[in-house]
Amino acid sequence: EMTRGDIFKFGGLIAFFALMVIVVILIWPYIHEAFEPGGLSRVIDDVRNAGPLGFLILLAVQFMQIVVAFIPGEVVQMAAGTMYGPWLGAAVVLLGCFISSAFVFAPFVRDMVPTKYLDKFNAFEESGKLSIVVFILFLIPAMPKDTFTYLVPLTNMRMRDFLVLSNVGRIPGIVISTYAANGLVDGNITQSIIIFAVVAVIAIVAIVFR
Repeated sequence: EMTRGDIFKFGGLIAFFALMVIVVILIWPYIHEAFEPGGLSRVIDDVRNAGPLGFLILLAVQFMQIVVAFIPGEVVQMAAGTMYGPWLGAAVVLLGCFISSAFVFAPFVRDMVPTKYLDKFNAFEESGKLSIVVFILFLIPAMPKDTFTYLVPLTNMRMRDFLVLSNVGRIPGIVISTYAANGLVDGNITQSIIIFAVVAVIAIVAIVFR
């Protein structure tokens, strides 16, 4: 027999998949076009010239990137920087991250996550270091942040604390990606390559030392 809570979670799960289908249908023409010859430039121009709708499209892509995690986050951030510049692009991406991270705390989403990945997070929680670990993990570029986004709600960390720690931690990486992408558009290729190289070195060092 299903309890009221189970019914709520089941209804939320159905609504979740319905929302994903709607978002995919809306942005699919742009995704399909991006893989055509010269399509990426056309997509960027179309979204940039779409006015307020362009911001919604970018938010939808950012939402999908975190919730479904089939697009690397850096790709979305670079696209945002190319479309709207380093600061406005970063602001749109950060807003999308905030909305998506809050959405993952919904009960029906938490129940979809395998608990076998929680051992490390439970150890950090018991040691009292979970907050600083979450902040550092989201601060380091190229880390699998979408995985962490699903694991942290399974701990006792409050949503408010997670949203502050994760999204403040994301800011440097987002700004760096949008700034470097905008530099490519403006012709500052050497500067952008240096930025990407430095970020790559930081990511490799972080991964090597776990």
